[in-house]
Amino acid sequence: MAKVSGAVVVDIEKCKGCSLCVEACPTLTLMLNRSVNNRGYHFCYMQIPENCNGCANCSAVCPDSCISVYRLRIVH
Repeated sequence: MAKVSGAVVVDIEKCKGCSLCVEACPTLTLMLNRSVNNRGYHFCYMQIPENCNGCANCSAVCPDSCISVYRLRIVH
């Protein structure tokens, strides 16, 4: 049986830290970083990458389109 794993790539310089993606993540993968980007915003990152299932909810709610989601099928 194959398991689907995901990866979230955030353009940290475009992210303005609205946290809509954090709230939309059903697997609690995303969090706002304590560090800030060049514009002074706390940006989103994958706090627990192994939780990501590639659902793309985060990308769908991002108002600035700074999130890309990739899915990988892992065959055991």
